[in-house]
Amino acid sequence: MSSPSAVQFQHVKKQYGELEALKGISFEVEEGSFFGLLGPNGAGKSTLISTMAGLVTPSSGQVKVHGFDVIDDYRETRRILGLVPQELISDPFFSIRELLVLQSGYFGLRGAVQSAWIDELLERLALADKANENTNALSGGMKRRVLIAMALVHKPKVLVLDEPTAGVDVDLRRTLWEFTKELHQQGHTIILTTHYLEEAEGLCEKVAIMQKGEVKALDTTATLLSRHNYRYLRVSLSEPAQSLIKPLQSRLVEKEPNGLVFKLEKTASMSELLSWLHESRLKVTDVSSRDVSLEEVFLDLTGEGKS
Repeated sequence: MSSPSAVQFQHVKKQYGELEALKGISFEVEEGSFFGLLGPNGAGKSTLISTMAGLVTPSSGQVKVHGFDVIDDYRETRRILGLVPQELISDPFFSIRELLVLQSGYFGLRGAVQSAWIDELLERLALADKANENTNALSGGMKRRVLIAMALVHKPKVLVLDEPTAGVDVDLRRTLWEFTKELHQQGHTIILTTHYLEEAEGLCEKVAIMQKGEVKALDTTATLLSRHNYRYLRVSLSEPAQSLIKPLQSRLVEKEPNGLVFKLEKTASMSELLSWLHESRLKVTDVSSRDVSLEEVFLDLTGEGKS
């Protein structure tokens, strides 16, 4: 039996003049899942997220959050959803704490329990010592933390992170993922867009890969990785390679200062590869194998890595 849906996209289209930004997107995000929405720039990810958040009205189709239509039942969906946008906040009039109190007020939240939650957010996101400062005085990383706190201030069931770690330091990235993992373990649905595909591979149980307004692939992360028909072999050399025989030339994907990387079919024999290396008279010091990464699956599906 499948899990209930946190978010449903049903034949969602969005047209901007001649540009078809979304071309009939249909898929579901299961309740309580950690879901990755991936794709190159211009794939339609932010447009799709904006339709879910009610910031963009689709040309046709329907988006539901926990069964509520984002247009007809906008009050309910706004309460369920928390969005961390790409754009940084800059407010010269209010301190961080005042912004969080104001954001709470939009949802009718006040009192000691809400104040305690604001204090916890400030502490967990390392903003406590900046709580009374205006956002104009903050660095980009600190402003990103404020956006995350504002998205979480009403304890949404669904948290959407749109490129949350773009341009931030390692400490913030670690802090954010630790906190996000805790929220996921508590039952929150997390939807993440990121260009750091190693993050998606490590965090997301399921991913959708978009390109040009369409979904190119949708499956569990493990299944997408297992479907890839290749593995990668790094061959370390004591001397630069002078020439390669044709089977190696066709499988070469990268030259390194002290080695070569080959893309090898999973069905290919290791002994055959060693024979090819011997025929090419390479001075091999080490051979190591690794499975495909999500980034490589992404590049194959979207063609982004091809010239």
